Amino acid sequence: MSIRAFVFPGQGAQYVGMGKDLYENNPLARKEFDALFASLPFDLKRVLFEGPEEALKQTKNTQPAIVSLCLVLTKLLREKGIDASYAAGHSVGEYAAYGAAGVLSYEDCLRLTAARGAFMNEVSLKVNGGMAAVLGMDSEKIKEVLKEVKTGVVEAVNFNEPNQTVIAGGKEALEEACKLLKEKGAKRAMPLAVSGPFHSSLMKEAGEKLKAEAEKYNFQLTDVRVIANTTAEILNTVAEIKEEIYRQSFGPVLWVDTVKKLKALGVTEIYEIGPGKVLAGLIKKIDKEISVKNIETLDDFTNIL
Repeated sequence: MSIRAFVFPGQGAQYVGMGKDLYENNPLARKEFDALFASLPFDLKRVLFEGPEEALKQTKNTQPAIVSLCLVLTKLLREKGIDASYAAGHSVGEYAAYGAAGVLSYEDCLRLTAARGAFMNEVSLKVNGGMAAVLGMDSEKIKEVLKEVKTGVVEAVNFNEPNQTVIAGGKEALEEACKLLKEKGAKRAMPLAVSGPFHSSLMKEAGEKLKAEAEKYNFQLTDVRVIANTTAEILNTVAEIKEEIYRQSFGPVLWVDTVKKLKALGVTEIYEIGPGKVLAGLIKKIDKEISVKNIETLDDFTNIL
């Protein structure tokens, strides 16, 4: 019997109307969505299903929108008798992993995600920063080049696949870094359409706020183990989970190491649950042997077994 993992995408995978077919055509999905929508003090349903796109792209809305869909899809998957031994997520996808693993109730998971989105939104408005994707250069070389940047903070933050690393920092430092990286041999260094320098040390204030917020929730360990973004290791205690919640907002996403860790744990099958197929593409570039299936729409459940 194959060992399975559930993985969940992060910010950037969202689109207006995601999950609407589930809501309108599946009674269980509607029930789960309605319970999640009711747990928040703002109208996530309208933003998720109707937009406009500019509203959905705001971090405070994007993050709970993605996680709500991930959680509902996970519930439907389990109704089909499909479960996993491990869970992991890319950036905010890690919060969907907490809900999927039962570390938090679905409602608490979404409330904590909404708090994260609000805190990150607030901090990113204070710091004039952004992110850029660097292609065609080894991550260790990227780190070395970034040491030469003189105009401010810029760091390698998302280690997505062997030839794609995302950097984040202040606007000026980011521009200098992109220029330097191209001069030193990177194929591309292109700014991303995001509102802040996520996962960089400039976001530490958001981490401090999240640390305090996390104390309001009831966490528990279950048989489904979560792999942490910042260490690519299993979170073994509630204290470790809370520490990860704190550090992850201004710490790295070690996605390459996470996939390698899942492989080392014997995982042969991964379900990417949520909008888009970004993680499936990254996983195939990290390890071609792992089977990846995507679960996003009602149609994806048709031939699932």
